[in-house]
Amino acid sequence: MIFKRKIEAFFKDWQTKTNRKPLILRGARQVGKSTLVHQWGATYKYFIAINLEKPNDRKFFDKEREVSEIWNQIIFEKNIPNSPQNTLLFIDEIQEIPHVIKQLRYFYEELPALHLIVAGSLLEFALGDVSAYPVGRVEEIILHPMNFEEFLLALGEEKALEQLKIVPINDFAFNKLLKLFNTYLIIGGMPEVIKKYVTNGYNMAGLQAIYASIWLTYKSDIIKYAKNTNEAKVLRFIVDTAPYIRDRINFVGFGGSNYRSREIGEAFRALDLAKIIYLIYPTTQTQPPQLPNVTRKPRLQFLDTGLMNYASEIQAELLQLANLSDYYRGFVVNHGVTQELIANTSNTFFKPQFWVRENSKSNAEVDLTYKWHQYLLPIEIKSGAKGTLRSLHEFIDVAPHNFAIRFLGNKVLLETAKTQNGKIFKLLNLPYFAVSQIEAYINWAMNEPDENLKTTIF
Repeated sequence: MIFKRKIEAFFKDWQTKTNRKPLILRGARQVGKSTLVHQWGATYKYFIAINLEKPNDRKFFDKEREVSEIWNQIIFEKNIPNSPQNTLLFIDEIQEIPHVIKQLRYFYEELPALHLIVAGSLLEFALGDVSAYPVGRVEEIILHPMNFEEFLLALGEEKALEQLKIVPINDFAFNKLLKLFNTYLIIGGMPEVIKKYVTNGYNMAGLQAIYASIWLTYKSDIIKYAKNTNEAKVLRFIVDTAPYIRDRINFVGFGGSNYRSREIGEAFRALDLAKIIYLIYPTTQTQPPQLPNVTRKPRLQFLDTGLMNYASEIQAELLQLANLSDYYRGFVVNHGVTQELIANTSNTFFKPQFWVRENSKSNAEVDLTYKWHQYLLPIEIKSGAKGTLRSLHEFIDVAPHNFAIRFLGNKVLLETAKTQNGKIFKLLNLPYFAVSQIEAYINWAMNEPDENLKTTIF
């Protein structure tokens, strides 16, 4: 089964560049990196795949040597003509021999006609062993778990995807898209899971074994990079405990443990580097550039909502719910919307933020912030069809603009609203399955005349 991934558009552009650089494809294990490159290799006259976890492939790079020598040995042993302009060379699991990352510079300088993609899991750990990262000689892009658009394509729901991209969406498409997105929130976007779901005839039976295998692989991978046995214990503790955490976290006493703040912090930063569990920090700013305030309590974001549901043992319960708002006060919806926002960018180092105002008089927290041109827009996420907006009002009152977004389980509505302090603002209400279309909706809302809007006083 071949899945269509949005990142393929980037591959097409990269393929035709005159000043093409070796491409580093980042992303956690099991998100589909290798499968995607093998599929892309079919578009070339010649495709060579090398996996540095395999002893027979490691020999090409076991020691540092001239790129021309490496290339000549590869095409000799693979019985491929010396035609780099028509060849895609794929080096997988590059983290196994870190000095290969440094050699990418020489591939770029000495063999520029070659199309070269490298990939690997836990690359950030391997980079610590690289003496000279080839800055300016490589491109980077990240592959996330499949997003909702890719999920729809995998299910053969092309018509649903067409309706999703209509701005504003037709009312008749709302219920089906909401149902499909709820299913996506439950099972997540890991390609192997979705493949099993589709081949099972859209039945979720048998998915648990796949989740278990992926989660165990993540545990085993990350512990390999622990500096000592104590750090390995802390990592195991966090991976086992974090799925049950629903609030912002403190490193001190995390999960009821006696581990020191520094031990927990270092372990979490390792998981963040591995892109398994992200630390999402708040910002206190209301305009760009937004900077994370690392002195304040972060919240956790897992690589994939389906894996989080599995690891926290709530999938069985979710399957019985007609409305996801009934469970964990919308935590799953909030997590899924954030995952979609992350998947919307190919920026390797992008992480969303949320907004807080914490003082002796009052505390306020807005679920997410979104940079749009010179503005920082507040986003509230409500799992049901309505919800209070006190924190969003506080943001708008101090922001240099008057525009806010609310994702909820309801249809599109653009309205004029007023904060409790009397500031008038535009409120764009979107169904939470429409995250991937956020840019199009903001542009639409910004151009909609105020006289056409409904006026609401909150």
